[in-house]
Amino acid sequence: MKMKSFILFFLFTAIIADAQKLKKEDRQLVAHLQEHIQFLADDKLEGRRTGTAGEAAAADYISAQFKTIGLAPKGTNDYLQAFDVNEGKQINPTTFLTIDGKNLVLNKEFFPLIISPNVTIEALPSLALQEPNTPWFFDLKELLESHANNPHFDITESIIKSTKESAKRGATAVFLYNTSSKEDGLKFDGREKLETVSIPVVYLTKDAVKKYLSDESATLDVKLKVDLSDKKRSGTNVIGYMDNGAPTTVVLGAHFGHLGRGEDNNSREVEKKGQIHNGADDNASGTAALIELARLLKNSKLKNNNYLFIAFSGEELGLFGSKYFTEHPTIDLSKVNYMINMDMVGRLNDSSHVITVGGYGTSPAWGEIYNLTGRKKLYSNDLVFRFDSSGTGPSDHTSFYLKNIPVLFFFTGLHQDYHKPTDDFDKLNYTGEMNVVKHILSVIETEDKRKAKLAFTKTRETQTSTSTSFSVTLGIMPDYTFSGPGVRVDAVSDGRPAQKAGLKTGDIILSIGDHKTNSLEGYMQALGQFKKGDKTSVTYTRAGQTLSSAVEF
Repeated sequence: MKMKSFILFFLFTAIIADAQKLKKEDRQLVAHLQEHIQFLADDKLEGRRTGTAGEAAAADYISAQFKTIGLAPKGTNDYLQAFDVNEGKQINPTTFLTIDGKNLVLNKEFFPLIISPNVTIEALPSLALQEPNTPWFFDLKELLESHANNPHFDITESIIKSTKESAKRGATAVFLYNTSSKEDGLKFDGREKLETVSIPVVYLTKDAVKKYLSDESATLDVKLKVDLSDKKRSGTNVIGYMDNGAPTTVVLGAHFGHLGRGEDNNSREVEKKGQIHNGADDNASGTAALIELARLLKNSKLKNNNYLFIAFSGEELGLFGSKYFTEHPTIDLSKVNYMINMDMVGRLNDSSHVITVGGYGTSPAWGEIYNLTGRKKLYSNDLVFRFDSSGTGPSDHTSFYLKNIPVLFFFTGLHQDYHKPTDDFDKLNYTGEMNVVKHILSVIETEDKRKAKLAFTKTRETQTSTSTSFSVTLGIMPDYTFSGPGVRVDAVSDGRPAQKAGLKTGDIILSIGDHKTNSLEGYMQALGQFKKGDKTSVTYTRAGQTLSSAVEF
């Protein structure tokens, strides 16, 4: 604790020494940014994971700042807009299994597979016989041993296939167990996106088999209830509005949610699991910039647009908050002029001064203000601009681009602390962030003089990051919030394989060639099996109908 205080003392000393070289209003801006980030990146908020008390505390802080600045609430509940995050399925405690009057312990002696429907069954099955209208019992030993040397064997897929066949032949449930020495790897994984079969599938552990299935000739008195439900948590956007009575509105956004303790498996920390990820740069920095731009614009004379300020949650899970807002807007999206997104703007390099400006190609206006002539009118203070034309990427501006809204995305770059517990308050360049905020304000000032709604243009669509390497792309933007099996298409890129194959927004991709795409990771793994020039087929559903189209990468 003493060492941390020692470090903070010298940090504050350095900030004060640097700030003394600045103008009074710039010193004030640096101090405000520092204050916001120090609060949001404090251990007390436990990493601001979506749906936690830490996220709620951050939302309360941002709401209070918006209120103090004088922004009108524009959420669905004052400044707040709640949304659901579907985490898959969970086993409810009402699930039970009794065999011959003895209660089996859930998750220790038995568990239902995620493919099971919710049912209640009472039956007198014979362990050795497979009679119609009774549960059937299967030992996985032979199946596992016969596929021991098959690297492509998928036990879950095999179970789904055999369960469907058993149901057709009259089985009312399937009980699985494994007397083999080979591990089957079966467990209840609520995040799996698999189809639900017509009868329940229940796994019995080795201990349960010894206790209850020792007599193979026995007739068993079985009572079973499977009760699964969607597992959800609630995230929150924070929305404030500056109404200037203008015909168009500019949206400014930044995500404030972060990783918590890495519970959603999105941490890059390999060794010490469960640490608090404070996310000072990602994205307390962008949230602080959002608050300060609200304050600066409220005190400005820029009145040719209204301004909507949104702090998003759920970005780290797949743009949940921004997608929810664009699907449930609290203003008329057709009146939105453009959207500015700030994500990780706190680590400006003192040597290179590079800031990436994404979305450059989403409107001709951006080229006009960033060309050599237009750039002279902007605040830069030695900033070096790196441009990315795409309107998409792994941050919240993507949700607005997909609604045909021009976007700009500001980002000071990745670093070794990205998605690690070491992304802390004392690592940020506060003077550098002040320069970024002033630059963004100058962009807004320049566009305010235009007095006309910006034209929108489509751009190339970037591939989101994944742990799987691949050399081809289908050319779709996946819907990260989709909770069913398969990958739902949120947008289709012009001229890419998906469009040529006839895929449309809303289609749900089930497989590419022989490779299932039950999840986004499965989709990426499927792409990894192909190279440029390969031909295959893509299977998908549209309005409940299963279709297949030829595709060439």
